[in-house]
Order: sequence, then structure tokens, then C-alpha cells
Amino acid sequence: MFRRFAPLAASAVIACLSLSYSLSAAAEELTLKAVSAFGQDTFFNQRFRAFVDKVNATGKGVLQIQVVGGPDSISPFEVGNALRKGEVDLANTSGVFHANLVPEALALSFTDKRMAELRANGGYALMDQIHRDKGNMVWLARVSDGLKYHVYLNKKVSGSDLRGLKLRSAAVYRAFFQAEGATPLQVAPGDVYSALERGTVDGYGWPSIGIFDLRWHEKTKYRLEPGFYNVEVGLYMNQDVWKKLGDEQRAFLQKQLAWLEAQTAHDVKLEAAEKIRQARAGIETISLPPAQAEAFRQAANDAGWGSLEEAAPENVEKLRALF
Repeated sequence: MFRRFAPLAASAVIACLSLSYSLSAAAEELTLKAVSAFGQDTFFNQRFRAFVDKVNATGKGVLQIQVVGGPDSISPFEVGNALRKGEVDLANTSGVFHANLVPEALALSFTDKRMAELRANGGYALMDQIHRDKGNMVWLARVSDGLKYHVYLNKKVSGSDLRGLKLRSAAVYRAFFQAEGATPLQVAPGDVYSALERGTVDGYGWPSIGIFDLRWHEKTKYRLEPGFYNVEVGLYMNQDVWKKLGDEQRAFLQKQLAWLEAQTAHDVKLEAAEKIRQARAGIETISLPPAQAEAFRQAANDAGWGSLEEAAPENVEKLRALF
């Protein structure tokens, strides 16, 4: 009788072991709470959404991402603090928004070097360590690379003369706008349209892509060329959560991040298409002659690095050498 039922008993044991393994594997799956500093349907959120969908589709049993908020529930300027404190695990944001915690993050916008070079020359490792030390954050990846900032206006200017203009600004180009004689005003992206409508600002700084997402094109008449800096949007993780990841989870995440960074190769083409779209919408280009254009870009670089020398003197020379 024992021999007759032995196979059944063995099957039961195997089934129990399989169930136990499944429960164990499920218990090891980690779900990251994530937020984005950018609106749901905007350009700078689209790539993040694709990343989240890819992770959730291929990471079952290993890693999942739950997006719990955006700029409607948390100010972009508070995302860094939320990451630092562990209130969220992961964020699609920009160093521009947490420069109050990590001033060195602005160097991510002051460089023309692409992410592959920064990973190879030690720039990535240095910036990541600074974020860990000052913000309790891990810099995971770059979500945009190669796009430029521009000055958009509803008043025509002569050359690059910005004197007397009130411009919506952010930490990354505040010093530059001041150096050019403009009055920089910090206005949340969601409030820029009404600020333009009311005449609170005469224009704004923003990347070459994204003004249609927020309907700013309706209140914009001119775009100043050339662009300046290198628009930085990235993925950042709470350091304590990063340390808790297992080897399999880290390997899986790194694979997805490599895929994400590869998407930035399309940014320059997307930028060219966006400028054509702006022209069709009636936005006129004010193009500076070559010598003035070079002086404009140099003034932006000098102002940016100059402000960083004041804010982070202990790291600025190392950053300049690598970035």
C-alpha cells in the first residue's frame, strides 16, 4: 500500500515545494513608488511612461513600478526632498528642480558631453556620488540628451539684448538671464500660460521641445537662436531603496536603464521636427549672426559655471574637468 501511494505523496510534496517557491518568488518582487515632475501627456513624461510599461511587462516577479503622482500632486521643486526622505522611491525629474539640495546637479545641463562619454570618463560616477552624499539619491540614467534650452518671447528683441525683460526662469539659467540684463522670475510650468496672458512675464526659458504640450505656443511669438546648455531630465532613486535591491533586481533594472538611455539618440531629430512645427504655428525665429551666437553661448556657459563656483566650490573644478 505504501508503494502504491508513494508517487502520489511525492507529487504532493513537489506541489507543496512549488507553491512554497512561488510564494517566495512573489514575496521577493519589489514595487517602487514613483513620481514624475512632468505632466502626464508631456514630452518629458512620455519616455518615462514607456520605461514604466516596459519594466512592468518584463519584470514580473522581480521589479514593478507604481506611479503614484505627478506635478498635480507634488511640486517639481519638492520631488528632490521626497526622494531624499524616502517618501517616494523613484522619480522622473531634473537636477534643475533639486539644485537646492545638490547644486552640482546643474553641471548636468552645462555639459555638451553625451552620457556614454560621462560614464566612460568618470563624470557619471562623480555626479552619482555627490547625489548620494548630499541628497541621499542615486542618479540612475539620463532620459534626455542633446536638446537645447531657448529663450521664447512675446516681444521682439534686437540681437541678444534681454535688458528690461521679465522672463520665466529656473535655477539652471537664472544667472545667465541676470547677466544678460533680464529679470528672472520663478514660475511653475503650470502657471506660465496665465503669466504670459497677463503680461506677468515677457517670455520664458524652456527646451526646444515641449511648448505645445502646455499650449504656450498660443502666447509665444519668437524663439531666440541659438539654443544653449544641454537639457537634463533623468531618473533618480532613493539611496536606501537602492541598497535594498537584490543582485537580480539591480541587473534587471540596469538592463532597462540601458534601453532607456538608448532612446535619447532620437532627440536631435525630434528637436528639428519641433522647430518646423513651431514655425508653422507662427513662431518667428530670431537668429543671431555667427559671432553673436558664439558670444551668446559663451556668456551662458560663463554664467552657469560661475554660479556653480559660488554654490559648490569644493566640487566645481573636478566637475569642469569631466563635464
